[in-house]
Amino acid sequence: MNEELATFGAGCFWGVEAAFRQLPGVIDATAGYMGGSTLQPTYRDVCTDRTGHAEVVQVRYDPARVSYDALLDLFWRMHDPTTLNRQGPDTGTQYRSVIFYHTPEQQAQASASKARLETTGAHGGRPVVTQIEAAPQFHPAEDYHQRYFEKNGVSCHITV
Repeated sequence: MNEELATFGAGCFWGVEAAFRQLPGVIDATAGYMGGSTLQPTYRDVCTDRTGHAEVVQVRYDPARVSYDALLDLFWRMHDPTTLNRQGPDTGTQYRSVIFYHTPEQQAQASASKARLETTGAHGGRPVVTQIEAAPQFHPAEDYHQRYFEKNGVSCHITV
């Protein structure tokens, strides 16, 4: 089986992780942190809004079963990509809308997907603020954040 990685920040990672886990072809989804300056960030560090990290979900998927475009489609539907550093009641740069690409093909697909979303005016014509950046080092979140919805029956705000 061939596996690929995709990484998305769409607000609080609990709901994002749970949503990606439901998609056929997704092998695993791991909550974590990406895009900041602290070498070994913890949840406590990231919540200060001073590390530069986003709460993200790194998705391992089988491209023979689910396409990167399908992952992008779910990403766009699960949050509001027009709110800067905010999703639902959560505010701060750690909740920013961001796509971290792992290959030049992902970068091209993510950029094209964002452009289509902006062209359709699907969000009331508001500008899409989602960042598209090369994937830096991924830091898995603490164990108690993994599969949080499954363990606790509680999730964060997502729109799917």
